[in-house]
Amino acid sequence: MKNKGIARKLSFFLLTAITLVFALVFLFNYFFARKIIIANLENSAEHLALATTNRIDAVLTAVEKVPQSLAKFLESNTFDEQSLEQLLRSIVTDNAELYGSTVAFEPHAFKKDLYYYAPYYFKKEGTIELCYLGSETYRYFFLDWYQIPKELNQPVWSEPFYDEGGGNILMATYSVPFYRTVSGERRLTGIVTADISLTWLQQIVSSIKILKSGYAFLISKNGAIVTHPMQSLIMNETIFSVAEALGDSYLRELGRNMIRGKSEVVPFKNPFSKKPCWLVYAPLASSGWSLGALFPEDELMADISRLTHTNLVLGLAGIFGLLAIIVLIAGTITRPLRMLSEAAKTIATGNLDAVIPPIKSKDEISDLAQSFEHMQASLKHYIRDLTETTAAKERIEGELEIARRIQMGILPKLFPPFPNRSEFDIFAAIEPAREVGGDLYDFFLVDDDHLCFTIGDVSGKGVPASLFMAVTRTLIKSKTTKGLSPDIVLTRVNEDLSIDNDASMFVTLFLGILNIQTGEVTYCNAGHNYPYFMRRDGAVEAFETVSGIALGLMEDFPYQSGNFVLKKGDTFFLYTDGVTEAMNPEDEQFSEERLEDTLNNMKQRSIQEITTAIIRKVRTFSQTAPQSDDITVMTLRFFGE
Repeated sequence: MKNKGIARKLSFFLLTAITLVFALVFLFNYFFARKIIIANLENSAEHLALATTNRIDAVLTAVEKVPQSLAKFLESNTFDEQSLEQLLRSIVTDNAELYGSTVAFEPHAFKKDLYYYAPYYFKKEGTIELCYLGSETYRYFFLDWYQIPKELNQPVWSEPFYDEGGGNILMATYSVPFYRTVSGERRLTGIVTADISLTWLQQIVSSIKILKSGYAFLISKNGAIVTHPMQSLIMNETIFSVAEALGDSYLRELGRNMIRGKSEVVPFKNPFSKKPCWLVYAPLASSGWSLGALFPEDELMADISRLTHTNLVLGLAGIFGLLAIIVLIAGTITRPLRMLSEAAKTIATGNLDAVIPPIKSKDEISDLAQSFEHMQASLKHYIRDLTETTAAKERIEGELEIARRIQMGILPKLFPPFPNRSEFDIFAAIEPAREVGGDLYDFFLVDDDHLCFTIGDVSGKGVPASLFMAVTRTLIKSKTTKGLSPDIVLTRVNEDLSIDNDASMFVTLFLGILNIQTGEVTYCNAGHNYPYFMRRDGAVEAFETVSGIALGLMEDFPYQSGNFVLKKGDTFFLYTDGVTEAMNPEDEQFSEERLEDTLNNMKQRSIQEITTAIIRKVRTFSQTAPQSDDITVMTLRFFGE
């Protein structure tokens, strides 16, 4: 909306807000209705699965009772061939759900001279037919419907199979073992079976109508597909082989849950059509099989989709109508504002005498026009004051730059400072935090055999600190004379700085006097950071000096001197707290530990390289964080005669 009028912006934002509210209501209605449909689906799907499994279970339970009753009857009664066959024929005839039934005896159990005896009655094209099972090509003793109940010693539903040589159809068999007591021992006599045709099961499952393209299917307790709209899958595939062929781990997990007897309603993607749907599955209590039913999601949501489209069209029409009304109202309101805007543009060009258009309405726009008139007068006064202030600021900045040059000019900056002296070398550098700073360093020859060197840090920053620093440096140079020890020099400097020190400023300072011939250093430390030794043998160690308070705090404070000796090749390193207290963007300090690590890595470098490396290391550590304090470093190396 850049460079657009208020009317357009007002129209845009109002319309955006209305559209957002409409979208939220629209989405709420859609997802709430979807949630209700899914909840109703789960309820309906569970009832459908329960009703279908109960219907199948009722038939299978009735089928189970036939061989169970016959097995009990056979255990307590004996029959000849004619009577047994008549009984089997009547059982198959009187039970419409049965396809066939047999009593298969153990070898020689019916008659001693009969190895096989298993009369089998079954239905074929509306008639009841008889065949005798058992031959070298049909050894029923080794078939699942005989072996499994025999080994488990209990009734069992078989996996679906094609009974070649028997009923010659796809079927499932319920087998019940029966026993008789022989010589006081209970022995297996045979197996009573009841067969059901899978065609009958397929008719029941296919009669389940689920919307337009939904369907139900049945799998066995081992996952074999018993019924399915795709005929090529029946008895040729299992749910696990389909999952393996498609690489579908989710389908494989669902198959495990189904054969474990679980029931659930879950979101699912049809593995063949790839359309999203809902799957409900439930077990058959009698056989351990599982029934599944698929509900296509697009058909479930068809009504809500149509309602959503209708609401969307009506909502868009309403939004465009509101847009027209908003544009009309916004234009009326913003017309006086456009007049004021033109006047403001004229004023912005520098014409502070431009005429403000009269506004007759008694509202905020009228107040705004009066504010514009007041602004004209204020701008004239402000510009006059700003011109004077800018000139004063430029004058102050120029004076600060001159002060910086003067301050830097009084510090030694020519290196090497004593090119004719080979007994020692010294180097120093300073980086003020502002235009002028409060750190100081200095070095000078007291006589031909003694070098005075000092480093200090004034409290505060800016111009006051720079003035205090200049006074301190001047006092040190004037008080340091041949034969005076550092403690006497600092005592005298402290007396001068403490007199009339109404601002309570102070300076920490280290002052040392080096005997150029012997390497002996006499020093006095007025509250300054401990320096470091960099020994010729490579050792780096902090030097905990005899220390007193900072200069300028107490007029009569007695300072004490200390002594140490620099051996040939030793380096003495001094710094201000701007080094160790430098901060990075994470508010971490550079610290003494990082300083020592850096010095350890600079053992064989020149004093100029050591000094510049420390400052460069601090800059790298600080990154984008502003410099909070002055940074000063001094390095002294003793070479001896």
